[in-house]
Order: sequence, then C-alpha cells, then structure tokens
Amino acid sequence: MGIYDGEHVHGMHMVHDGPREAPTLVLIHGSGASGSSWGPVVPALAGRYHVIRVDLPGHGQSPPAPSYDVPEQAARLAAALDELGLRPVTVAGHSSGGYIATALAEQRPDLVGSLALISSGPSPDALLPQPVLLRVLIDPPLGPLLWRVRTDAMLRRGVTAVCNRPVDVPDDLVADVRGIGYRTFRTVLRQNGAYIAERSVPARLTALDVPVLVIFGAADPRWDPSSAHHYDTVPNTRVEQLPDVGHFPMLEAPEATGELLLGFAATGR
Repeated sequence: MGIYDGEHVHGMHMVHDGPREAPTLVLIHGSGASGSSWGPVVPALAGRYHVIRVDLPGHGQSPPAPSYDVPEQAARLAAALDELGLRPVTVAGHSSGGYIATALAEQRPDLVGSLALISSGPSPDALLPQPVLLRVLIDPPLGPLLWRVRTDAMLRRGVTAVCNRPVDVPDDLVADVRGIGYRTFRTVLRQNGAYIAERSVPARLTALDVPVLVIFGAADPRWDPSSAHHYDTVPNTRVEQLPDVGHFPMLEAPEATGELLLGFAATGR
C-alpha cells in the first residue's frame, strides 16, 4: 500500500493512500470532524483503491472559506478533483459529508460514478434530540464560552456521545476537531440544514442516474434509524443497517463498513 503526503488543492487539504493508478475512492467527513475520522477503514480500502480523504473548508488542515453553502463546497471539491485529473470516482460521505457528495453528483454527473452515504439523515424531520453534551457545546449562551476551553477529554466525549459502541477516538481526529472555529461550525450546521430543508436527499438522488449505497447504524442517536428506509424509494439504491452501531460506523464497525464500501466500489451494488 502506497501512502502519500497530504496536499492542498483549491483550498482543500487532501491525504492520498493506496496506489495512484488504482480506481479512486473519495471520502468526505461530516460536520465538526475531518478526514481523520475515516482512519480506521483506510487500510482495508487503500489495498485496492486510490483513497483520498478530504478536509472540508474550516476543518482539519483546510483553511476557512468565505461560504459554507453545500453546493459551493461541492463545487470546490469538483475543481480540486478536476485539477488532479480524476474521473469517474466513487464518493463516500459520512453524515453531512453525504450532502456534499450528493451535491457533487448533482453538479457533476460526469465526475461521480457511484455514491455511498453513511449516517446521512434524509430530511430535517428525521433529526433526533441531540445528546446534552453536544447541545451545551453548540448552543448559545454557553456554547461560545465552552468552545474556547474544550479539553481533549471533552472532545472525545463529544464524538462518543453519538456512538453506540465503545470506540477509541483517533488522536489526530481530536487535534483536528480542536482547530474548528465555533462560528464556522454553527454556519456549517445551518447550511447543511438548509440544503436538506430545500429538498430531501432521497428526492435529490431520485433525479440522478447513479448507483447509491446507504449505510445506517441501527442505533444512531443523531438520526432516526428508521429514516434510512426513506432511501428505499430511490432507484438503484441499496440500504444496509448495521446492528448496534450508532452514528460513526467507521469508528464503531470499521471492518463491516470497509467491506461494504469495498464491495460497492467494485460493483456499484
């Protein structure tokens, strides 16, 4: 397995793993995370694919951007992939990263050959009441104050609060989360909500001619797990639910998640 240093392309930090001549698999993280959140599944994927982990603007090692509008972020990612000369690619998005992936497929059907969505809520009505720790960290008036004094332990608890299984939160993910600004995070959440409020993800996918894999934890505390079946109506879509898994399948069930992604990237099914 070849491992390559990260690079910045169109203001986005990207880390390459696996052979460059292999088919490309692009991994997009969710809000408040980074490409490091994919770490546990990368070794299995990079044995057969050129894996690109993206840090979205304002996350990880990518600088902030003037706008966090979902279509604009997708357009930046498209420009970066164009500069790298990559197409078609399989794109996998975790949580709101699935919205960036969907918007990318909407804008550039020539670029996206297949699409995997992991723990991506289909519409606003599927959102569950959030864990208390996350509400305290995110919402005013305490959020802006606590954000500045977050400890590593608090950051780890923030990740595990949406998990159903015990997980080891990677150190590089903790470091990346620490670098995300409060205003950036709040703006990203608002723009993500606007994207799925304007039109649900299943409705957007129905208008596309692309194979789709949907992976949902059956014990996701962030999105109603039964909402995964809203994707059943989308043509050429396969829905997989992982028992006892919460919102972070890549951390909670990396082997099962990796196997699903490998099979889908190889066959589009």
